Amino acid sequence: MRRPSGGSAPGGRSPRAAPTLGVAMEPSQLIQNLVNGLAIGSVYAIFALGYTLIFSILGIINFAQGAVFTLGAYLTYTLVSGQFENNGLLKGINLFPDGSPLAGNPWAFGLATLLGSALAGLIAVVIERLAFRPMRARGAEPLLALVSSLGVALVIVNLIQLLVGAESYSFPANAYGEFPPALTFHVGDKVVAVRTVQLVIFAVSMVMLGILGYVIGRTKIGKALRAVAENPGTASLLGISVDRYVLITFFLSGFLGGLAGTLVSLAFGIGGPYFGQAFGLKGLAVIVLGGLGSIPGAVLGGLVIGLAEAFVPADYSAYKDAVAFALLFIVLLLRPQGLLGKAQVQKV
Repeated sequence: MRRPSGGSAPGGRSPRAAPTLGVAMEPSQLIQNLVNGLAIGSVYAIFALGYTLIFSILGIINFAQGAVFTLGAYLTYTLVSGQFENNGLLKGINLFPDGSPLAGNPWAFGLATLLGSALAGLIAVVIERLAFRPMRARGAEPLLALVSSLGVALVIVNLIQLLVGAESYSFPANAYGEFPPALTFHVGDKVVAVRTVQLVIFAVSMVMLGILGYVIGRTKIGKALRAVAENPGTASLLGISVDRYVLITFFLSGFLGGLAGTLVSLAFGIGGPYFGQAFGLKGLAVIVLGGLGSIPGAVLGGLVIGLAEAFVPADYSAYKDAVAFALLFIVLLLRPQGLLGKAQVQKV
């Protein structure tokens, strides 16, 4: 007997639909995903630039960058809120009983963000003095400097936990002023909601990328940094203080890392002292994807990974973090030097 087509499964139950990957996408969902991807991708870009700057100058990966990312978030939170009521040595402290003067409007919050990021940059300078300069002075292998930066990262993370505990913290709802939580507009008969914080993140990231691009490409500091990155010995012979520009590089790297930490925590909260570790690994994926030592590559890599994560279907969101490394694996198979990296020339 031929089985009838269609109808119900045996027992009167309808056959279960197979899960789909959501290839067909409505314009409203497409726009929503683009906004999400550009917002988080721009943060990945500025965070990865901190890695790129140090790698360009010293040829090493600074694994303490994830800890600086976390520090930036906590420092800005301290300036905006000043309350750590749960655990740690600072339990119950309230730095601003009458309310923080650096919260409640965009300009004050912007100042708090700049101060928190600048403090993160100064801490990065201290890290360079303690963990990297002694290694450079002895001519140590880059691997030893990498291990040293890992040790510094663990010390910083544990100090944070000792001071404020392992709990999560969130910025006040009106930290950057009284704005609507989301802006909505219609695409056809669908409503697209864009969170205000996403617009803030994207705008700040783009401004910072523009400023950094101008500094590196048009100013004397940027030209000196590029000369040191190209050949430190020759730059020294030309009268450029290599040590001074190494410090400037670490400050810029720490500033970018602290700013990225603040922007991420503004959207998702501070997920404890270790929440910078995942972003540290993502930053590494970004710079390798874009091309080691390439500033445009870091920007492109961050945006590519952010957009790739945003387009992961909701049913598979648990695998979103694997997207960056799967994409990295595929690109490295096809183009080992990264998207905008230059192939290394072997001298024989």
